[in-house]
Amino acid sequence: MQKEIALLKQGYRFIAGLDEAGRGAWAGPVVAAAVILPLDQIDLPAQLTGLRDSKTLTPKQRERLFDQIHGVAIAAAAGVASAEQVDTLNVVGATRYAMAQALDRLAISPEYLLLDHIKLPDVDLPQDAFPKADNISLSVAAASVIAKVTRDRLMAEYHHTYPDYAFDRHKGYGTQAHRTALAQHGPCALHRMSFAPLRGLLHLRYQLGQ
Repeated sequence: MQKEIALLKQGYRFIAGLDEAGRGAWAGPVVAAAVILPLDQIDLPAQLTGLRDSKTLTPKQRERLFDQIHGVAIAAAAGVASAEQVDTLNVVGATRYAMAQALDRLAISPEYLLLDHIKLPDVDLPQDAFPKADNISLSVAAASVIAKVTRDRLMAEYHHTYPDYAFDRHKGYGTQAHRTALAQHGPCALHRMSFAPLRGLLHLRYQLGQ
């Protein structure tokens, strides 16, 4: 929380952490989240014990922290960019779109943004984007959990519409099971056709006349 503490000393009150989930997936949306925590509460770290980068947590831990974050946060919101938007805007543009959407949905307007890697040039707020922010900033770590759980739940719902792909298990990432399903069934509406593995698959199917 060193970043947040330094900003609090500068007079900022509402500091939003932002992070995304799903940038590297072959299918499904990019989901971003924005979280404003009550950083002046001395016991905040204790209330969110175990909170860190969502990728290092188990699904059960993420679900528990998802509820705890919503219980303690001043404001929290998520934004979604579809697979089609990833293809149209590219993955960085889609991530920025989802982050801007999450910011717009916050119940309280933030005064400063902390982000993992990606800045938002179209958002007129002071901001700091830095590597491994979800391991350094409690606010960004909270956003990473909200984004990841929200996206995982969406992919589990999409499984009912597209059961051939087992999205509930691999969440659209490039696992061997996903490769096999693509080889058998081809892409569906959730697949990002601009991604190299999908372009290669289409090229191969065209060569084979399928």
